[in-house]
Amino acid sequence: MKKLTRQIKIGNVPIGGGAPCSVQSMCSTDTRNVAATLDQIGRLAEAGCEIVRCAVPDMDAAQALAAIKAGSPLPLIADIHFDYKLALQALESGVDGLRLNPGNIGERWKVAEVVKAAAERQIPIRIGVNGGSLEKELLVKYGHPTPEAMVESALGHVRILEELNYREIKISIKVSDVLRTLEAYRLLSDAVDYPLHIGVTEAGTIFSGTIKSSVGLGILLHQGIGDTMRVSLTGDPVHEVRVAYDILKCLGIRQRGINFVSCPTCGRCQIDLIPVAEEVERRLAHLDKNITVAVMGCSVNGPGEAREADFGIAGGRGEGLLFKHGEILRKVPQDKLADALIEEVLKP
Repeated sequence: MKKLTRQIKIGNVPIGGGAPCSVQSMCSTDTRNVAATLDQIGRLAEAGCEIVRCAVPDMDAAQALAAIKAGSPLPLIADIHFDYKLALQALESGVDGLRLNPGNIGERWKVAEVVKAAAERQIPIRIGVNGGSLEKELLVKYGHPTPEAMVESALGHVRILEELNYREIKISIKVSDVLRTLEAYRLLSDAVDYPLHIGVTEAGTIFSGTIKSSVGLGILLHQGIGDTMRVSLTGDPVHEVRVAYDILKCLGIRQRGINFVSCPTCGRCQIDLIPVAEEVERRLAHLDKNITVAVMGCSVNGPGEAREADFGIAGGRGEGLLFKHGEILRKVPQDKLADALIEEVLKP
């Protein structure tokens, strides 16, 4: 059962309170380049991203957020570190959320200024604890970024906001190690009822990062932990969105895009299946339909899997059978299999 947390809103996207786990990403562009940033946000939106975050390294970037917000199809979060003036300008620019740690903003009056401005606009704040930037005193106390150290850090930042009577909060607590991330989120989930933003930070490239994120986030989501998520990958952020939806889809939490099934190939396979499978998956990646498409390579499991799918092919010797809703439509030569399957899937 999913843990019921408090609900906040980032723009029109509900977070927590029983709402579906939302999918986020972060722009890799220079925020000061408004055109490039909006172009990337547009591609993220097409992929299904629901919330986007932009880095705010300086005042020029904070001011550029106004134009980005005006042109963005997605709610916009400003990522702030150290300088409270950047947070104030980001709020003035109309962002829908802030990501900052009150403890690294400086004196309490600076935090109070940011909270006052956020409260006036009903803008939530995400407290984002990262194992790579833990407070020095906690590193001394615990020796390294243990789950307990990260939770203590998060609760300290929460306390600052609560003392200012501010509770429009969500929390993330990330480290690149999957097991420490799991334990940290479990401890945090037991300690608070604020919505949690989950992720395995600095997970790696598209290959290794997808594996780490799928394991870590999959376990947390299955245990009912997680109200919004970002898959952190070294690469085009559009991949982050696609991987996030595949994780949610595998767990039966949310459905976006097709369910793609293909066999791993073996000595029984009598067609060159790998390029066929890759082509079908690539050409149907844009499709947002609740259907299963199967690409199978031999006569052992292939016909059965293909029949269970909405659309499918099962390979034979240099050719394959084309299926639709369990019925064989026709035989198709190997070099025509991908086209035939895609054509059938895309028919009105």
